[in-house]
Amino acid sequence: MRRTALAALCLAAATVSLTGCLPGGDEADSGPKGPFAGLTGGEIADRAVEATSNASSLRMRGDIEDDGSRVGLNMALDRKGRCAGTMNADGQGEAELRKTADTLYMRYDEKFLRAQDEDSSEEETDAVVAMLAGKWTKMSATGSDAEDIAGFCDLDTVLADFKDVSSDATRGGTTTVDGTPAIVLHEKDGKDTYTLYVATEGKPYLLKVVSRSADDPGTIGFGDFDTPVPADVPRGKVIDLDAMGG
Repeated sequence: MRRTALAALCLAAATVSLTGCLPGGDEADSGPKGPFAGLTGGEIADRAVEATSNASSLRMRGDIEDDGSRVGLNMALDRKGRCAGTMNADGQGEAELRKTADTLYMRYDEKFLRAQDEDSSEEETDAVVAMLAGKWTKMSATGSDAEDIAGFCDLDTVLADFKDVSSDATRGGTTTVDGTPAIVLHEKDGKDTYTLYVATEGKPYLLKVVSRSADDPGTIGFGDFDTPVPADVPRGKVIDLDAMGG
């Protein structure tokens, strides 16, 4: 099974959602009243970056395009290196992931395993499916096969590109994102455009980013800020991949 492909899914999702969406146009505020009165779009985006960067945990949910594949994820992660959620590529099955302490746990369905093992013989793939489908596995989070995913599970690492960013976003109208009132901001970088949604009630968290980039289009939502990550150790039998030689 090509576990390096799993790392690519995580890193691609982190890249599109947290780096490519912050520089663009310029616009003054829309007036003395309303959400963020007196602030420009860039100033609002900067406040959203600060608030989101200071969250102790959050959930990323959405899909992006990466190297011709459609990647979907639903992941909660925190600053203690814990994470829990699911991922898939092109709708070909699903992999569930949890990381707690120094151990990475993963569980794959049959469809996902067969998609990952497409270059192997039918006999080899059948053997992998029989051994792993629907069963929890574990490996050291510090090992070479897991270090990329383990790094993604650290919120400080994922949010590193938020630091020292100055935005020139333009203000749009107001809307709601999953029931939360939000203001819409527009960013542009050459031919690529991005739409940001920032909460107008409570802390100005970044709620959603829509990328219309030619290289990495997609939508990523953010939520469950400062909520404990459900990264409990799986119950029952867990297959130790390290003990099997990876």
